[in-house]
Amino acid sequence: MTFRPEPIEINILFEDKDIIVINKQPGMVVHPAPGNYTGTIVNGLLYHCPDLEGIGGKLRPGIVHRLDKYTSGALVVAKTAGAHRHLSSQFKSRQVIKEYIALVYGKMTEESGRIMLPIGRHPVERKKMSTHSRKSRTAETWWRIKERFKHTTLVGITLKTGRTHQIRVHFAAVKHPIVGDTVYGGQKVWKRVGDEDDLLRSAPRQMLHAWRLGFMHPRTESMVSFEAPISQDLAQLLEALRRA
Repeated sequence: MTFRPEPIEINILFEDKDIIVINKQPGMVVHPAPGNYTGTIVNGLLYHCPDLEGIGGKLRPGIVHRLDKYTSGALVVAKTAGAHRHLSSQFKSRQVIKEYIALVYGKMTEESGRIMLPIGRHPVERKKMSTHSRKSRTAETWWRIKERFKHTTLVGITLKTGRTHQIRVHFAAVKHPIVGDTVYGGQKVWKRVGDEDDLLRSAPRQMLHAWRLGFMHPRTESMVSFEAPISQDLAQLLEALRRA
């Protein structure tokens, strides 16, 4: 299957001969899949960089990791086969630094902590992940408080593993679902939060942002790090919470 290049606007944080680092906007799918064959990051990258086609496979050219459709933030894409192999190896061996920011419901009692709960496919709802799966894999999430609000907490998160939906599943499991996450309880568990109810319910998606990405450059083999500015919807919600 061949995918069509499309002139889609992509927020590029950095680019050289080997890699492209972008600030993925919420609502964009990373690569084509059933139901989303157009309008994806890959469609836009094929237009921007025609040589990308075929790198790492026809279905996901250049892609070495993903972000959920409604998660925003830093994403690195390989522009050469060598870069693809190098980056893929770093992700597999957990050498990549992945830091996120999330707004979660409730007041975290500690200043920092670690969530160590295995994650696998949900035993009933196959499109979801769960910490109560019959076949699960180790998952480790570190967090620290960045800012406290009346009914919510802004946390900084470092992923030690990279399981599907890991942050969303882990915080839901400890009863602090991410604001706006309709899949993992971000609007079901917390039905009423007083004077902030309408404000938080207006969140258009899960308030999760991939803030920083650090890895070894595939050509220079020196450590590089990229920060993605917080998306407009999350920034506006945080400002509204501060005013409230």
